[in-house]
Amino acid sequence: MTQNVPYLKPQTSKETTDFESADSGKIAESIAIIGIGCRFPGSANSPEAFWKLLVSGIDAITEVPESRWNVNKFYDPDITKPGKMRTRWGGFVDKIDFFDAQFFGISPREASRIDPQQRVMLEVAWEALEDGGQMSERLADSKTGVFIGISGSDYQNIQGSDRDSINAYTNLGGVNCVTANRISYVFDLKGPSMTVDTACSSSLVAVHLACQSIWYGESVLAIAGGVNAILRPEATIGFSKASMLSPDGRCFTFDARANGYVRAEGAGIVVLKPLSQAIADRDPIYAVIISSAVNQDGQTNGITVPNGQSQEAALQEACQNAGILPQQIQYIEAHGTGTPVGDPIEAIALGNVLGKNRTLGEYCTVGSVKTNIGHLETASGIAGLIKVALALKHRQIPPNLHFQTPNPKIPFEELGLRVPTTLEPWPNSKEARLAGVNSFGFGGTNAHVLLSGLATDVTDIGDSERGSLPVLLPLSAKSPNALVAVARATHKFLTTLSEGADVSLTDICHTASNRRGHHDHRLALVAHTKENLVENLEAFLAGENRPSLSSGHLVPDFQPKLAFVFSGMGPQWWAMGRQLLESEPIFREVIEQCDELLRQYADWSLLSELRASEETSRINSTQIAQCAIFAVQIALAALWRSWGITPQAIIGHSVGEVAAAHVAGALSLSDALQVIFHRSRVQASAAGFGKMLAVGLSQEEAERVLAGLKYESCVSIAAVNSLSAVTLAGDSAALSEIAKSLEQKQIFCRFLQVEVPYHSPFMEPLKAELAQSLQEIKPQTATIPLFSTVTSKQVEGSELDGTYWGLNIREPVLFAAAISSLIQAGYNTFLEISAHPVLANSISECLAFAKISGTVLQTLRRFEPERATMLSSFGKLYTLGYPIDWHHLYPQQGRFVRLSSYPWQRERCWQESEESMAVRIGTIPQRSMLGQQVHPLLGSRLKSSQPMWDAEIDKHRLSYLDDHRVQGSDRTWNCFLAP
Repeated sequence: MTQNVPYLKPQTSKETTDFESADSGKIAESIAIIGIGCRFPGSANSPEAFWKLLVSGIDAITEVPESRWNVNKFYDPDITKPGKMRTRWGGFVDKIDFFDAQFFGISPREASRIDPQQRVMLEVAWEALEDGGQMSERLADSKTGVFIGISGSDYQNIQGSDRDSINAYTNLGGVNCVTANRISYVFDLKGPSMTVDTACSSSLVAVHLACQSIWYGESVLAIAGGVNAILRPEATIGFSKASMLSPDGRCFTFDARANGYVRAEGAGIVVLKPLSQAIADRDPIYAVIISSAVNQDGQTNGITVPNGQSQEAALQEACQNAGILPQQIQYIEAHGTGTPVGDPIEAIALGNVLGKNRTLGEYCTVGSVKTNIGHLETASGIAGLIKVALALKHRQIPPNLHFQTPNPKIPFEELGLRVPTTLEPWPNSKEARLAGVNSFGFGGTNAHVLLSGLATDVTDIGDSERGSLPVLLPLSAKSPNALVAVARATHKFLTTLSEGADVSLTDICHTASNRRGHHDHRLALVAHTKENLVENLEAFLAGENRPSLSSGHLVPDFQPKLAFVFSGMGPQWWAMGRQLLESEPIFREVIEQCDELLRQYADWSLLSELRASEETSRINSTQIAQCAIFAVQIALAALWRSWGITPQAIIGHSVGEVAAAHVAGALSLSDALQVIFHRSRVQASAAGFGKMLAVGLSQEEAERVLAGLKYESCVSIAAVNSLSAVTLAGDSAALSEIAKSLEQKQIFCRFLQVEVPYHSPFMEPLKAELAQSLQEIKPQTATIPLFSTVTSKQVEGSELDGTYWGLNIREPVLFAAAISSLIQAGYNTFLEISAHPVLANSISECLAFAKISGTVLQTLRRFEPERATMLSSFGKLYTLGYPIDWHHLYPQQGRFVRLSSYPWQRERCWQESEESMAVRIGTIPQRSMLGQQVHPLLGSRLKSSQPMWDAEIDKHRLSYLDDHRVQGSDRTWNCFLAP
């Protein structure tokens, strides 16, 4: 392994020089492959499926499908036959004529004119971004480059055959240069965008250019790959005539049987990012590109004849750029088409560079993905690169198929090369995993890319300690059917996870929220275990309604405008907020602050009261209840804001106005605590002096009742909650008479279980005392619009002095009027901040009266899990379209989980004339003439005034013709059929 091996043909360039040491010109930073998308033969439509195909040693080559062309019509083993090919085989992808046009905002009419290569690249690009956890909306307007290798355009030829059908979309849909541009356009990417055509090396040259763009600062991220589609027989016929194709329909790479390649189609894309940034962003990393090189063969014995010295030079340059020694490379993914000329030249070039200075018995392993899926031509380089990236990640080398007898023209031992025939572990596990990828164009453009594996999974982090708490999983899609498909795919993902899979529910939700795009049709599910999540998915798929799930879709021109509604007395109960005290640090911190400040005034502990048992709880005592309600409300508001849910307006009901004023920025926490303490203290002095009665009347009706019974002086309207819900407060005997009168008229009424008759005449003498106690507070201008239930209008905040709070305890709560003011100002989403929803019906009634579609949400509900209840409302905000910054809900950087890819809702998009199809498919739908069925042997109907058909008489296709020779003659058949 110390001397160069000569090539089959005399070479004019100088001998390869030995590498004694690495050069100092190493490129500054490696580039991480963070995402992969692919559509390869054998239904290898994802990195996982492709890797399974590779390690299983699957041969994905099949006979040419009927949908591409009639193989019997165009096949003939005799290569000299005009218009014939000597192969029946190829590698094909599934349903290349189908596309999810709606997802990309493309009309069906335009989609049918777009080359399937452009269409599949849009889908694969999206899949690659999803696979890498890159949200397209965050990439919009960024310096993200797109580099795509593409050459042929069978579809343009198909459409061009019918000039009358050409429309405004035909040219744009058919030219190759738009393939990269369309990706940039759809995702609004502002980096370089270019299509590359160097024939079979196109996609690897595209990767090289993408790396260069990142290294030189043109791009911060790059999408690179290639595509090939085989839709018509002409190109295959041409390659057959050039003796490039294997009559056996297989790539016998490095084998003695090598006799040409088998054509294949497919698409592949990698998402590239500088390694340091990928690590900082905790992106998933398959492998890293450490260098690349591109050169040209120059003049050889023929333009399609490879130049071994140029191949060597590209490999040497790549090693020099990477700062590594050639003998350190353990694996090469060869171009390896299986041609009798190309394989030996490539193997000798590899051996001359890589085989030197290796320890005796150590070899460089070489293989070719073409033995599995065929030669993807313009997409072949990206297929090889993806194979190597997966092999480096999994630390295994897949088998090279069809290798039985080594090619006698390749001295493997002398070159230091070996071909794997079974799945094997990556060699030299203690050293850095290094591999290279070759890709050569038949016009002489050579590309080589060097890759390295990561020593450890740098993105791996431990599970959150809060992993047992309920979490929220957001799912979305572009249509209702697609949303159902997303739910099914997620259900399958969860139910097929292996029992010991190191995938936490928190990581799944982190990925779905922070690493996936959010579309208009949405589903939000709350769960505390994977099993619970599976149950909720099954409920959604069965059409069930559950508090733990919500679904909906964004309505055009509708934006949720959110108001926080702080309830008054009534929702408190002995265990309110207790679960959040234990599980939510932000909630607990606010409660502890309130507890510490209250100790200046109170001789009891807020924390102790909130943690008291049901038997010892004093939560219904006015003084304790008001302070506890205030503390829980502002703690809930703080928790909501920590999750990114911030009100655009605020309103408070009675005692809830104190928390509302603080959250709106009008009162400091210290001042707000003074207000709530003294408010509760002075009102406690009226305990037992009266009652409160809820009645099903409007404000006007209630006023007439009081006037009719002459009780205006001892009973007041305490609150007007809606058009048909009023609360009365005052003298107990008078209220009993009112209740009796209403019951006789079958009008709803119910006494409230309260100690104090709030907002009644009994509050009048307390106003001055409260104002006197609050002389030192310093209200400020609110930072969030604040609506008063004393005035029913928006207030600035600076007027919330002692006098205002005196009015707050005496004047009626004009809740309905204040909510109406909010509705008139455009607010349509109301989140009740309380321990239990008590105002939802009133708000809904106000919305209905205003004929406005709105939503009322709860924060907590008695006896229900507190975090889960909040998350359910969070999910409803998400499905309404409220703008969510998911990093607030999941602030810790969870581990990235590769979830199921988007389930495309494809429809057939194809435009082709009947005549073109007749030529391509070679079969005509059954026709009739004058009511009689026409024989299929007539072939294609010609455009003529008289009934005429054109058919080819071929002995190979119609073998029974040998039984009908004329006088034993074996001459070409010419038949004229006449009616």
